[in-house]
Amino acid sequence: MSDLSDARSRFLRLHDALRTRICMLDYPPSTRLSEETLAAEFGTSRTPLRRVLARLEDEGLVISQHGVGTMVTDVDPDEMSRTYDLRRELAGLVGRLSPVPITDEIVRKAAHFLEAGKTLLKQPDTRALAQLNMDYFHFGTSLTHNEALRDMSERLYYRTARIWLTATPHLDLSEETAIFVSELYDSLQALKAWDGQAAADVRRAHISLCIARLNTKRA
Repeated sequence: MSDLSDARSRFLRLHDALRTRICMLDYPPSTRLSEETLAAEFGTSRTPLRRVLARLEDEGLVISQHGVGTMVTDVDPDEMSRTYDLRRELAGLVGRLSPVPITDEIVRKAAHFLEAGKTLLKQPDTRALAQLNMDYFHFGTSLTHNEALRDMSERLYYRTARIWLTATPHLDLSEETAIFVSELYDSLQALKAWDGQAAADVRRAHISLCIARLNTKRA
C-alpha cells in the first residue's frame, strides 16, 4: 500500500509541475516535450512520465503526434470563451453542492490571500499575479466536498489559465491586479459572514467580468 501511495504522490507532483509550466507559459504552445529530458530532470522512468503526459493530453494541454512527439497545444479563443462560460456556472455551484462549513481557519486563509494581493498591488507582476490567482482558485474549490465538481472545475481552470497570460501585453496590469484584489476583498467579507454561497457568487461574478474584459480586448 505504501508503494502505491508513493507512486501516486510522485504522479501527482509530476503532473502538477508540468501542468503549471504549461499554464504559466514556461512551455509555450507548440513546445515539444522531450520524454528523455523530462525523465532525467525529474529522476523518473518513462513509464510514469508517459502516464502523466496521457493525463495532460486528456485535459487538452498537450497532444501526441506520431513521428513528432508530445506537443503543447495552442489556445483556441472560441473554445476558451465557451469554457469560461462553463467555469462561471460551476463557480456558483461550489456554494450549493456539498459546501464545506465555513470555519475561522478558512476566513484566516482568505485574509492571507487578500494581504498577498494588497502587497502585489504595490508592485504588480504578471507571473506573481497568475500564481496567486492559481493558488486562490484551489482555495475556492476546496470549499466544496463534491469531488466531481472540484475535478471538473480544475480541468476547466487549467484549460483557460493561459488565456490571461497570453492577453497580458494588451491589458493594464495594475488594473487587473486591482480587480483581483477587489474579488479577494469581497470574498473575504462573504466568508466573514459565514456565507459560502455569497463567496461563490463573488467568484462567479468576477469570472463574468473577466470574460467581458477579454472579449473587449479581442474585439
